[in-house]
Amino acid sequence: MKVEIIVPSPGESITEVQIAGWLVADGEQVEENQDIVEIDSDKATLSVAAKATGKITILIEEGETVEINSVIAEIDTEVKGNIVEKDASPIPEKEVAVKVTEDKPAKNKEKQLTITEELNVSPLARKMMNNNSISESEIFDFFKQQRIGKKDIEYFIEKGIGKNTSGSEISSNSWSGGRESKNTKMSMLRKKLSQRLVSVKNETAMLTTFNEVNMTPIMSIRKKHKETFSKLHDVNLGFMSFFTKAVTEAMASFPQVNSQIVGDEFVSFGYVDISIAISSPKGLVVPVLRNAESMSLAQIEQEIKNLAIKARDNKLTLDEMTGGTFTITNGGVFGSMMSTPILNPPQSAILGMHNIVERPIAVAGKVEIHPMMYIALSYDHRIIDGRESVGFLVKVKEMLENPERMLFGSKDPIEVLLGI
Repeated sequence: MKVEIIVPSPGESITEVQIAGWLVADGEQVEENQDIVEIDSDKATLSVAAKATGKITILIEEGETVEINSVIAEIDTEVKGNIVEKDASPIPEKEVAVKVTEDKPAKNKEKQLTITEELNVSPLARKMMNNNSISESEIFDFFKQQRIGKKDIEYFIEKGIGKNTSGSEISSNSWSGGRESKNTKMSMLRKKLSQRLVSVKNETAMLTTFNEVNMTPIMSIRKKHKETFSKLHDVNLGFMSFFTKAVTEAMASFPQVNSQIVGDEFVSFGYVDISIAISSPKGLVVPVLRNAESMSLAQIEQEIKNLAIKARDNKLTLDEMTGGTFTITNGGVFGSMMSTPILNPPQSAILGMHNIVERPIAVAGKVEIHPMMYIALSYDHRIIDGRESVGFLVKVKEMLENPERMLFGSKDPIEVLLGI
């Protein structure tokens, strides 16, 4: 009996997907419930499991786009396929020996430190590694902690990177200076992203306003409390939690920033769902922090960490990437000094963070050096006026430069104490 493998629907309104990669070979023996293929939609990556045990016949090649409910493979339950030897040794952890020379010239001895790291390898990449006799230790330094995929292993094989290849050799050969070109199919995620970005430019009245923040207070808090915070909450104290909290507090004074246009109506929300832009192996994704206005700094940091891990592993669900009311993006992690972030529709505003640079500023009539960050708010002028956009950004700046105000609903603590 032949069992058809049909493309499932990743979510509502999705009509087609792309075959990202087969985890098994044509004619191979597969087991029931074994993951056999990864498919990409314009929102998420999904693994499809075998519905029976037998020999698989692949009907659609990798990179092809197919409609939902299409047949992409068949499993013959009456025939036994090719048996592919699997790596018998477990691969949860890999020990790598690193030599460290002591600073004592008289002895000039070497110590060995054992570093335990976990390689995050996709099933398809693992299969290619086994077929080409590539060990984890050979690629550990090259790939670090990124999720290793099919393209990575192909690059590894093509460049001949191995035990006898030095970093300088890789660097010197990375740019050939030739006249070659390569055509690569756009992923479903990149196609959808392209369409959305073009529609933002054509369908919204987008403007951007700028300001700058003195990061000294935030950096002082982090320096003083980061170790205690990390031990107590098991998560690092970063900048994103402060910015998220400042944004949610500022929205209490400027609710238009937390609104959207739906048809001929304005929709205002009594909650703040913050979309956090995260770079993933598949491209930019924007998972959502639900009810961020009621979360503590520790809860925000923990949720961002969880979403970032899921994004890295391509495990984000559709629900985790839909429904945001405002977006924060941090181009500063890539070294951006200033930019105009583009709206994430149907949202009406997005806050852009940038890198922190020490600059001279005037403080009480004197020139002082402080760590400064430019921040940018892009907004839809159809629903948010200049007064609201500028006022909102100023309020965010005030709370970041006076973090204690986040405890008192953006009010001055002295005013709260005096009841004024």
